[in-house]
This record gives sequence, structure tokens and C-alpha cells, in this order.
Amino acid sequence: MFAKAFRVKSNTAIKGSDRRKLRADVTAAFPALGTDQVSELIPGKEELNIVKLYAHKGDAVTVYVSGGNPILFELEKNLYPTVYTLWSYPDLLPTFTTWPLVLEKLAGGADLMLPGLVVPPAGLPQVQKGDLCAISLVGNRAPVAIGVAAMSTDEMLTSGLKGRGFSMLHTYQDHLWRSGDKSCPPSIAPLALDPADLNEEKVDPALQGDMRGLALEGEEEENGEVDQACGEKSLSEASEDTSAGVLSQDSPDSKTLQEQMDELLQQCFLHALKCRVKKADLPLLTSTFLGSHMFSCCPEGRQLDIKKSSYKKLSKFLQHMQQEQIVQVKELSRGVESIVAVDWKHPRITSFVILEPSPTSQTVQEGSREQPYHPPDIKPLYCVPANMTPLFQESGHRKGSVLDGSEVRKIIIDYAKKNDLVDANNKNLVKMDPILCDCILEKNEQHTVMKLPWDSLLTRCLEKLQPAYQVTFPGQEPIVKKGKICPIDITLAQRASNKKVTVVRNLEPYGLDPCSVAAILQQRCQASTTVTPAPGAKDSLQVQIQGNQVHHLGRLLLEEYQLPRKHIQGLEKAPKPGKKK
Repeated sequence: MFAKAFRVKSNTAIKGSDRRKLRADVTAAFPALGTDQVSELIPGKEELNIVKLYAHKGDAVTVYVSGGNPILFELEKNLYPTVYTLWSYPDLLPTFTTWPLVLEKLAGGADLMLPGLVVPPAGLPQVQKGDLCAISLVGNRAPVAIGVAAMSTDEMLTSGLKGRGFSMLHTYQDHLWRSGDKSCPPSIAPLALDPADLNEEKVDPALQGDMRGLALEGEEEENGEVDQACGEKSLSEASEDTSAGVLSQDSPDSKTLQEQMDELLQQCFLHALKCRVKKADLPLLTSTFLGSHMFSCCPEGRQLDIKKSSYKKLSKFLQHMQQEQIVQVKELSRGVESIVAVDWKHPRITSFVILEPSPTSQTVQEGSREQPYHPPDIKPLYCVPANMTPLFQESGHRKGSVLDGSEVRKIIIDYAKKNDLVDANNKNLVKMDPILCDCILEKNEQHTVMKLPWDSLLTRCLEKLQPAYQVTFPGQEPIVKKGKICPIDITLAQRASNKKVTVVRNLEPYGLDPCSVAAILQQRCQASTTVTPAPGAKDSLQVQIQGNQVHHLGRLLLEEYQLPRKHIQGLEKAPKPGKKK
């Protein structure tokens, strides 16, 4: 369903009544979840957004987003968990197991065929036709897909495990997953599995060929290509490891996602204190410490998300660090905490070692994770209008021809020299002939201005041409458009209760995804964000962030994305030092 990009219709914060209704719906749809687990999944006060979208085939889908990740989606009044939710509650649905090689086909839009199932010693889970099921891979119990059973377990066994097993709805690596933080499945130790089941002779013969019979390629498959994310092995390599029996059930990375996030949080905290923060920086706002220092210390390929840790909030984490006497935190102004002291001689800081990724792991990550953003090359161009055609037609150009500045300069110089218009007494002046008079001069100048300096002639010519521009993204063909490229526009607006919000528009022309930018700002600013259609602009979205976040936006756009300042307007609206946002 989400194998191809979807179109967002709206993105709004959930109302209190809708939040309570969603809790009731989750409790009814997933009775295996206890009251505490439902409250954890649908928190009472934390931000929760309702995103209404259209899948590429036109299906209307409602997605519930918490902490920047889609957690549930609703289709035809049926509620489904996403893989992000299943990673926290892996036993929520009956789970079937398949081979790693099959995942690529599922993410491309294929359904799961029964020959692709791995039958554990305890047998297949008991399900009925139409039941919602999860799919995991051999060696890891973390679900990577959800689908609807095409037949009951008894029918599956009676068929000899042949035919269509599951109609897939959502998978790890599809576009719904990509709308979140794009984290990888956690390592969850599988239930007891007979090691003999991992031997090469036990692998279905279809795995040795082209996957025929394991996953039926659907119309939704995107050129058979799915990005390998987060530094994992290619699926073909994973299947070779499987057939060779090297999938270890005693993986050292068998910690829960929460435990892994706790470790990452402490790693970034110590790294920031050891390498980024200086004594002169104190007192340091805790929000600045997180957004400007901790996030920049996060290893490539990973994403720091405090809400996924056991601490849930930065203040709680810093209280814990204060108890260990690493830092001292005080509320210097009402509701605003700052780090006022750091014990740089604390053993945890002095003994902290910054681990550099090995060349091997770097190579794997570079070839597998999503490519980092690189700014486009933006080049101003000029389009020949009808009234300027006589001046350019001698050089073979006509109305609508697109030229760059150097080409325009050469054409004008060649025209002047060819028609002997350079003043013999002063080489810096050009005589006006009838064509130059009509194309360059204003009507009231045509009988008074006989000559123009070169620089004035060229400047006037460029002003008379229509603006255009060329955008070239790395590895792509140049795109030429008429008009001027709109700068990224940052504005401040006042909302109800006298609250300020930061609004940023026109991200798309620069190759920036508004949803991705919103997710990054939500974490760095620790503020709620929404993505809505931009007023008065067709097929354009705007990002709204609570508070004055122009400073964070400036750092992101100028320092990380390396966009030229001339293409960003509104940076002067950043709060002055010492002023409350």
C-alpha cells in the first residue's frame, strides 16, 4: 500500500476527545494491550498528530503520528499498527517468519507467498482467514511487515504451503516507514528455533533462484529496488549467511530499543561535554545543549530520540546526570533550566572514548543508508522576450531562448563589434543603432542617448530579459524553470494564547522534504511541529514549529545543509540573546 509515495491532505494536532476515542479504539482492536500499554502508546499530554493522506492508488488513509513516527494507521475504519509500534510490542499480533531475502520483494509491493514461510518446531501460529498478522525475519523477532492472512492456518497446511499466504499492507522500508525517523528494527532474540532449520538443505529451493514462489511481485513494486538502510547487509548477503547457518541467536545487540536509546543518549551527552561545551559557554540553556551540542554528537546513521528512551524527557535525564554529580542544573528563569556547572574531571567524562566507526562499517553504511542532503547548484538564467528578439536573432536565438549571463555578454559584444558600434575615440562606449535603441533604451531616451558605456549596456540588457534559473541536484539532470526561484521564507506568527510560531515555506524547490525537516526540528527544538498546505501555493507544504525557532532553522539550513544565505529570507527574526522566545 505504501510502496510508492503518498500525498498528504492534512496534518493536524489531535483533539482531547479524539485522543480518548483513539484509546478506546486501540483497546478494542488490540485486546492484548493492557491499560498501561495503551496509555504509553497514546500518551495523555504528549504531541499526537492526525495525518490524512491518499495512497498512490487513491486509498484514503488516516495516520496517527507520535514523536515524529507513525504509530497507527486507519483504513476503511480498521486500525493497524505500524512497524514502529510493533517494535515496542512485538507480541501484539500473531507472527510468521520468512527469510531476509524476501523483505526486498515485500517492500516493493509484493504479497507473501506460502513457500516463503519458515515453519518453527512449534508449528505455525493459529490464525483465521482475514486475521491481521506480523511478519518477521529469521534470526530476529522484530516484525518487518504486517498483512492480512489469505487463508487459515489449517488451509495453509492442507495446501502444502503453496499459494498466496498474506496480502501485505505495510512494511519496513516502505514510504510510511520513511515518513518517521527511519530507524532500523531492534534486535529481539527469536523464540527457540531448531538450528537444523537454518541449514542450507532446509532452505526452500526457490531461494536459490530468483525468489519465484516466495513473494508475488505486485504492480506496486518500484523497479525492484529498495534502499538498504542503517548499515545492514544487502539482502542477498543476509540470505547467504542464513544458508550457511551463521545467524547467531546470542547476538550482542539483543538489547531492547529503549535500552539502545538510553545508551545513545548517554553517549551523546558525554561526547558533547567532553568535546563541545566549554566553561565559557556556561550557563547553557538545556534546550541549546540538546539542539546544538548533543544532536551533533550523534553517530551517523543513528537518530537521537529522547522520547524512545526510559527517561522520556530531557529534564528527567539531566536530573539523573545531576545525581551522578556530572552536571549541575538550575532554573535561572521561570520554567527555563540551564546547565550552570560541569565536573570535567568526573571519571565518566575523563574515561569516555569517542569511538570512530571502522572502515568496514563505514563502507557498509555509505552504501546502504539514505544519502545525506546536498544543496543544489542554482544558476540564474535569462529568457529572450519577443521585444528583444531582433538583438539576439543574428546569433541564432529566438523568442524563448534561455541563456546564462556569460552568453548574453558574448552576444552583445559580438553584435557591437560586428556592426562597428564601438566608439573609435573611446573603446568604453558603444554607439546606439536602431535595434539597440528599440531593445535597450526607454522611449524618452531614444532621441537623446547616442552612446552607452559597456557596463551600462550589459546591465540594461540583462534587466530587459526575463528571469529564469537552472537547478542541478547532485547526480541528476539540470532543471530549467522560468521566473525567479522563491527563497526559503521564514516568518513568525502569533497564535491563540499569544503564542509565537515559526513558519517556513518554499522548501521543495531546494530538494527539501517538509515532513523530514519538521521531524528534525521537532527533535532539535523539543517543540511541536505540524506540516500543512501552504496558503496560496499549489502542491506546496509549510512547516510550523512552536516558538521562535529561527536560530535552529538557520543552523540547519546554513551550516548543515550548506544553502547560500541569499536563498533564505527571515533569518534576522531570530531571538536576540537573553530574550525569551
